[in-house]
Amino acid sequence: MIKVRQVRVIGPDGKMLGVMPTEEALRKASEYNLDLVEIVPNERPPICKIIDYGKYLYRLKKKEKEAKKHQIGVHLKEVRFTSRIGENDYLVKLKHIRNFLEEGDRVKIVLRFRGREITHIEGGERVMKRIINDIQDIGKVEFGPKLEGRMYILQIVPLGKHRKKK
Repeated sequence: MIKVRQVRVIGPDGKMLGVMPTEEALRKASEYNLDLVEIVPNERPPICKIIDYGKYLYRLKKKEKEAKKHQIGVHLKEVRFTSRIGENDYLVKLKHIRNFLEEGDRVKIVLRFRGREITHIEGGERVMKRIINDIQDIGKVEFGPKLEGRMYILQIVPLGKHRKKK
């Protein structure tokens, strides 16, 4: 599949074999019972290496898999409130929010107004201020609280020092 006339060849042991015609490089690769793989195609002449192509692909996949293992995924968790929430319900939901923040997840808090509750927005504002106050030691407000239709929305991100491994 290499379409240029000359290539710079690196041997299977990692030593530079020099610039040679593509046919000769292919012949050398077949002598070793290996493949000629174009590693740097943009160079003039392109750099090719004599390696086992299957093994090369396997190692690349393995490296990608290993890199994915060490990535930290951030999830967005949602907790819903109402403006007339009871004390115990509030404490249970606050505990869930704190757990999510300790695990390193972002938390979206949605306070829904049902029916005529929308005429008394100050009740929702009171709940939002209380939430912000109760989690300020473990998280900070990313945006909000803002009113969108019949919902107050607030997003909280964890402070860096409270990360636990999942």
